[in-house]
Amino acid sequence: MGESQIVHSPFVTYASMLSLLTLCPPFVILLWYTMVHADGSVLQTGEYLKNNGLQGFIDLWPRPTAVAWKIIACYAAFEAALQLLLPGKRVEGPISPKGNVPVYKANGVAAYVVTLITYLGLWWFGIFNPAIVYDHLGEIYSALIFGSFIFCILLYIKGHLAPSSSDSGSCGNFIIDFYWGMELYPRIGKDFDIKVFTNCRFGMMSWAVLAVTYCIKQYETNGKVSDSMLVNTILMLVYVSKFFWWEAGYWSTMDIAHDRAGFYICWGCLVWVPSIYTSPGMYLVNHPVNLGVQLAIYILAAGILCIYINYDCDRQRQQFRKTNGKCQIWGKAPSKIVASYTTGSGETKTSLLLTSGWWGLARHFHYVPEILAAFFWTVPALFDHFLPYFYVIFLTILLFDRAKRDDDRCRSKYGKYWKLYCERVRYKIIPGLY
Repeated sequence: MGESQIVHSPFVTYASMLSLLTLCPPFVILLWYTMVHADGSVLQTGEYLKNNGLQGFIDLWPRPTAVAWKIIACYAAFEAALQLLLPGKRVEGPISPKGNVPVYKANGVAAYVVTLITYLGLWWFGIFNPAIVYDHLGEIYSALIFGSFIFCILLYIKGHLAPSSSDSGSCGNFIIDFYWGMELYPRIGKDFDIKVFTNCRFGMMSWAVLAVTYCIKQYETNGKVSDSMLVNTILMLVYVSKFFWWEAGYWSTMDIAHDRAGFYICWGCLVWVPSIYTSPGMYLVNHPVNLGVQLAIYILAAGILCIYINYDCDRQRQQFRKTNGKCQIWGKAPSKIVASYTTGSGETKTSLLLTSGWWGLARHFHYVPEILAAFFWTVPALFDHFLPYFYVIFLTILLFDRAKRDDDRCRSKYGKYWKLYCERVRYKIIPGLY
């Protein structure tokens, strides 16, 4: 498979894969039920399950409806059309392990703007009420769970029968192949990149769409939008706006350039992102909190600052790569390590490893402001219930694990150069601590 996906012990690897495959789908439904029907209380949901057992869980699981399927189909078709039809700059991704150079069309900002204007326009002119999405949210999540699972099976079959590039193949284990994926860059035809669709145009776009949906639902229910919901919605939209502004840079990250298209990435972006990532806003729909102007402004400013630092970290690295190190980082020439490596096809290549600016503080410092930003768009819910903070906890675990996987991959790829890099940049994520 080129790069090994097993970075933990075999037991931990198989246990984590099987648990995620079996536990994530019911957790999505339980989170929705708790947020919407159990007052956000884990204890209330637990009491219900204790009293009603497995049958109670089966009864609370909403069945996919025609309305849910129509909403998903219209949204997916609209985003796929925008991905294909909107103009955009030609962007080359990083060289793959097999020596391939993927080519993308950078039209994410245009797709983002068109999506939000269209969605708000449909509401404003009375053509479609976004509150319908919230009212059918459980059915939509249920449909996404099953539909995305089928989608991942089709990706697995495609990887066996019709891979899009030489960056594909099987490790000989069905579970690993299905979970991690068969292909690095699966495409339909020449131009429709499946991972760009699942990760960016379906998953990340749904984050913004649902943030707006929750805001509109609270307005239609209460006749006003609370300052806590406004802070949550604004911060989420700023973060997603940052993502699409920087989308071309995202195509060089681990998600796209190293993780294959399997259950982990694709099911996660199609189901986990719309449900878990948006959950603080889902909670606030029925739990408006009056923060007061001063506290709301403080939280908003802190969140925007964290999002900016996260963006500036990525901007520094992107500029450094684009100029081949011939740029200014914090007012001076960047320090760097010139590292050579060998591709899967046997070619010797070189990469520059940035060791100054934000990237001189820690090897993955950009995860710190990202976790803090998530905290700041969640904290408007205050602390009556634990569940709104699940996303912050999940994100922290995800990013710490990703940092380990990225370090292991780079250690394998760069060898002695990575050892030298770690000597210069000692800390993995948190300067002075870890």
